[in-house]
Amino acid sequence: MPRPANDNTAAAELEALRAELASLKAAAAAGQRISYKVSEKGALSVYGLGRFPVTLYRSQWERLLDPSNVTAITAYMVANRDRLATKE
Repeated sequence: MPRPANDNTAAAELEALRAELASLKAAAAAGQRISYKVSEKGALSVYGLGRFPVTLYRSQWERLLDPSNVTAITAYMVANRDRLATKE
């Protein structure tokens, strides 16, 4: 029994929406990669960690990534693990 035109249109729209959803999911998965950009003011922006980029100047990155600071931050995170939230 053939479907009326409205059913065919609805089925076509449903299929188009499913294709668009699959495309958006693929784009979101690809967007989870971390990328970097130097801003016009010379700061380094790191994208892909959250909704907004993390932007610091070179001297700030150097201070943050200094091995003694990385060790202190890691120790702090371990000590406060139960209080820290995670975000996937």
